[in-house]
Amino acid sequence: MSTTNLITTKWLGNMAFESSNPSGLNLTIDAGPDAGGEGKGLRPKALMLSALAGCSGLDVAMLIKKMKLDVDEFSIDTSANLTDEHPKYYDAVTIEYHFRGNNLDEKKLQRAVDLSVEKYCGVMEMFRKFATLKIETLFHNN
Repeated sequence: MSTTNLITTKWLGNMAFESSNPSGLNLTIDAGPDAGGEGKGLRPKALMLSALAGCSGLDVAMLIKKMKLDVDEFSIDTSANLTDEHPKYYDAVTIEYHFRGNNLDEKKLQRAVDLSVEKYCGVMEMFRKFATLKIETLFHNN
């Protein structure tokens, strides 16, 4: 059986919108001043990158917990190239997984990243349909 998410996005006037989420939390979307907005909300294309990092990050965090791995800090840097022609879209995305700690099990952490990238993250799979993905895992020992 398939699952359907319903998101309601309501115009607040000018260039601002409020968008619902199944979590019950809402977010504001707005254009920057250069595009006629007030810059008081999140940008749609950047939200796509947050969704990508968040989806994969949740997978990796679950696997860190499941594997009982010792990690002090975990962050994901996501950068994307936007095409020049309209409609502008991301054609190349780099995702860097950063792990910091005194006792990092690099092999298991790499396995957690690989499982997310190759098997679990649905947003990653969606991005594969329109962009070239570059995945990097970096370990920073304290």
